Amino acid sequence: MDKRDYYEVLGVSQSASQDEIKKAYRALARKLHPDVNKDDPKAAEKFKEVSEAYEVLSDSDKRAQYDRFGHQDPSQGAGFGGFGGFQGGDFGGINDIFDMFFGGGTGRTRGPQRGADLEYTLTIDFKDAAFGLKKEIEIPRTETCDTCSGSGAKPGTKVETCNTCHGSGVQEYVTNTPLGRMVNRRTCPTCQGTGKKIATPCSECRGSGVVRKRTKIEVNVPPGVDTGTRMRITGAGEAGDHGAPTGDLYIVIRVNKHDFFERNGNDVYCEIPITFVQAALGDEITVPTLYGREILRIPGGTQTGTLFYLRQKGMPKLGNGVAKGDQQVRVIVQTPTRLTDKQKGLFRELSREFGEEAHEQSRTFFERVKGAFMGE
Repeated sequence: MDKRDYYEVLGVSQSASQDEIKKAYRALARKLHPDVNKDDPKAAEKFKEVSEAYEVLSDSDKRAQYDRFGHQDPSQGAGFGGFGGFQGGDFGGINDIFDMFFGGGTGRTRGPQRGADLEYTLTIDFKDAAFGLKKEIEIPRTETCDTCSGSGAKPGTKVETCNTCHGSGVQEYVTNTPLGRMVNRRTCPTCQGTGKKIATPCSECRGSGVVRKRTKIEVNVPPGVDTGTRMRITGAGEAGDHGAPTGDLYIVIRVNKHDFFERNGNDVYCEIPITFVQAALGDEITVPTLYGREILRIPGGTQTGTLFYLRQKGMPKLGNGVAKGDQQVRVIVQTPTRLTDKQKGLFRELSREFGEEAHEQSRTFFERVKGAFMGE
């Protein structure tokens, strides 16, 4: 079965930027992850296809090579359009042309491949982001087969050298041409470039050396993380084949919103209602923080919307166990909506007391406005 175009797999154009490719991959990875599609037997295959496309297109060198040669490995006979139109046929590619003139060849031995990296989105609460937490997660991944210790061979049997390529991983094809003797090298079709032959495959992994399992991993989330924080757990990804290094696991943090606090960098923000009496005369109020309750002094004459700061009561700075942001407290003066007759009388009396002062303030204000319009 032919591979789909990598750009088509990710749903982006060939001119897509790295940010667009990354955004498309993350959306598809969340949508197609096997954990989310447990009833889809092809979920793992779809997820692997998306991951493979991202691995190539996110790397500038690999992407450039893919744009030029597509899925065909240039060292294994990719088309070559120069030198009078040599393309395909007995010449097979650029390596064949060099072979023809210099008698060489650069066939490729595949060898053991490093395991793929994995990504897991971990959703945590607001306070967990402030104080950190340890959480156990479960991920599906490939692991080295315990039965054959990753060799792929049935216990008690040996991994033999490939009889076709004699362990080189490549085959040579010699062709005599009018221009001379041409040596063309191709990946060995018998061992697929590994140079090894498994006569009796392991019954557990069927010769692959790896098996798929659901594995529990403890994640240590440090204080100060935020949505989008990416943590790497080295060696917790997919197993490499035949003893190759294991891939890594990347934990992407998503923080739930809080009912009272909002986050702005390392600062946290909240709003506290106060009465007009507290605003006019001043008072001391109790304010909730991430670290307990704090007393905040409100000076007399405070206006609604005034912002106060509680130092070092915000989020810890990631990677710094001591420094923290601040807590911003905005006070909102509440206007009473239900007054008794007695309260209304007191307000009227208070209004008369402030009458002259209020009149003078209004007159001064309108004089300033008038002056602004007249250019004074």
